[in-house]
Amino acid sequence: MADVELVDVSLRDGNQSLWGAAGLRTAHVLQVAPLLERVGFRALDYSSSTAMGMLVRTHREDPWELFRRTRALMPTTKLQFIGTGFRFISWQNSHPDTMQLVYDRLVANGIDRVVVLDPMHDMDAARATARRLKKAGVDEVVAALTFTISAVHDDAFYADLARQMRECPDVDRVYVKDPAGILTAERARTLLPAIKAELGSTPLELHSHATIGLSPLTYSLAPELGIEVLQTGCGPLGNGSSLPEVRRTVANLREMGHHVDIDDRALGLACDFFQRLAAAEELPAGRPQDFDAAFLHHQIAGGVMTTTRRQLREIGMEDRFDSLIDEVGRVRAELGHPIMVTPFPQMVVSQALFNVIGERYSNVPDQVIRYALGSFGRPTAPIDPDVLDRILDRPRARELQSEPPPPSPAELRRQFGPTISDEELLLRAHMPAEQVDAMVAVGPAPAHYNPTLTPVLTLLRELGERPSVHDLAVGKPDLRLFVHRRAEGTPRA
Repeated sequence: MADVELVDVSLRDGNQSLWGAAGLRTAHVLQVAPLLERVGFRALDYSSSTAMGMLVRTHREDPWELFRRTRALMPTTKLQFIGTGFRFISWQNSHPDTMQLVYDRLVANGIDRVVVLDPMHDMDAARATARRLKKAGVDEVVAALTFTISAVHDDAFYADLARQMRECPDVDRVYVKDPAGILTAERARTLLPAIKAELGSTPLELHSHATIGLSPLTYSLAPELGIEVLQTGCGPLGNGSSLPEVRRTVANLREMGHHVDIDDRALGLACDFFQRLAAAEELPAGRPQDFDAAFLHHQIAGGVMTTTRRQLREIGMEDRFDSLIDEVGRVRAELGHPIMVTPFPQMVVSQALFNVIGERYSNVPDQVIRYALGSFGRPTAPIDPDVLDRILDRPRARELQSEPPPPSPAELRRQFGPTISDEELLLRAHMPAEQVDAMVAVGPAPAHYNPTLTPVLTLLRELGERPSVHDLAVGKPDLRLFVHRRAEGTPRA
């Protein structure tokens, strides 16, 4: 039997999959952070450039500030950032030196684990990103093997990538990322051993969404196939289009004889926190899903699926949903079977929508043109020649091909001035000015999302503590720190 560690995805992928990346604010994260620290997770799937942009755009809160304040509350649990290596927040590619500055500031603000997710599996690009991350001081660089089903993505394909990742001196760990939740137990029995055989002693993790109900069973047998870490969501931020719910996963693993070393009481309190939050803010809870074979065809992740349905409804074409899904599979094949992970699901679905509305490829989004021009790397399989000609034989393609290279940090500094911090510079360089201005005008985010502190007081009571009148005064002392100190068993000041 195996020792299995856990990575919690609630704050990043759970929030993105189930709550549109907009459900959690700084105050929510800061209140639950001490509990997540106590659980004993190996790491938190904590943030991404998309999550950073959403925090600024939706809540007018500074993501860099959130990083620092979370790290102060979670001194030992690794905080994970996930990125492609070629862009930050916006869809346009960034200068390599700008990406180096991003990584430098991530580390300075508390990030110590980064996933390299090259959506094309371009190993030259992935190695270059891993090198920059180690230069920035990232403790753990995790290379992603993004799983998909196609004519070219067989076990040998992934095994060869695993070999290259093992040979890269800047890669510490590898994980299989299954964004559509289509890794069956049957395929796992051949795929995971093939990958592990090439990795040798390099640790292997599994991240598989529960979108069509396959991943809970796959997780139950994964430790026997070489997986050392499983990624899960807490309470309402597990299941559905997120990842398997953590308490059920732990129970299943232990029933199968595996050892999971976590603080069950703290885990239950963290799940209860998210449950109360979902109820208070009327946010949907993830639910176990029925099997839907259509996902094996279109491979659209749950969050993108929800957005697509809404867009069709808004333009009065919800009755064309099934036609759109069929077109998604066709477009994906014509574009060389891109893996349906950000940014490609958005591209493929957008192109399919234009094809359903009008003549096929008569309207092509800029990002699909950039894809055809090679801006995102080399496709795994060639783009259909006729489709490639239709995409590139238009004036807009020639305009995009002649775009100037992205600005360097020195050019950005000249544009935005010498007085602002590197953190603010990076936000202003990749987001609309009015959104960053609004964030700056609001100032620091509050520490508590509920002014009555009822959820925090409930957690204190469940931990067996009774705060004094002095403790109840907001910020005198900070109750988040109080919870953390008591959880660690240290005396109160």
